[in-house]
Amino acid sequence: MRIALFATCLADALFPESAKATVSLLERLGHTVVFPADQTCCGQMHVNTGYLKEAAPLVRHHVEVFEEATWDVAVAPSGSCVGSVRHQHAMVARRAGDEDLAVRAEAVASKTYELSELLVDVLGVTDVGAYFPHRVTYHPTCHSLRMLRVGDKPLELLRNVRGMTLVELPEAESCCGFGGTFALKNSETSTAMLSDKMSNVLSTGAEVCSAGDSSCLMHIGGGLSRMRTGVKTVHLAEILASTEAV
Repeated sequence: MRIALFATCLADALFPESAKATVSLLERLGHTVVFPADQTCCGQMHVNTGYLKEAAPLVRHHVEVFEEATWDVAVAPSGSCVGSVRHQHAMVARRAGDEDLAVRAEAVASKTYELSELLVDVLGVTDVGAYFPHRVTYHPTCHSLRMLRVGDKPLELLRNVRGMTLVELPEAESCCGFGGTFALKNSETSTAMLSDKMSNVLSTGAEVCSAGDSSCLMHIGGGLSRMRTGVKTVHLAEILASTEAV
């Protein structure tokens, strides 16, 4: 299969390893991954803070870049950004009075997948041949859980990772408190939510906390680092791409 990588802003600017791991994993599974070089922000930040007018040009650009017929599907190592493509883009276009763009956005959205969705639902793979000899707990991010409804697909994949001990995270479905600009506008509430999440992570005795969104891992990882817990945060894609001890 020919797959377009939707890298996302956070991967491009701060966490490139998640995007690189996505490419490495999919190529190892025998697929061709292409990177549309003109891609930019999908506009999620603008929509989530109420700037729909400003988001419209970004939606248009995303559609123009990813509606190419030279690949079968697009994938992103982010439930959050895929959630925006699926649930916001057509809405933004219609609010702007552009029905043609809305229809095109829906077509792009129908072929855009979060990584675990692509692996399990499209490629039919639950064992990717990964090896990661560590004690790991998994945080299901809000957008992947509630917007995309990926369910336990990430856990299916993790359960088949060789050498790994997967431990259940208490109150796993509780938000970590990031929420994009929520963490800035409601910092005290966000910090309290993060404290609860970190306590639950630490209670598992895990060496690593994983998730499918770099944004949540940035938030959780920042807190764990400031507390000097020694617990690392590693993106789901990086674990699945791993084939040797790290």
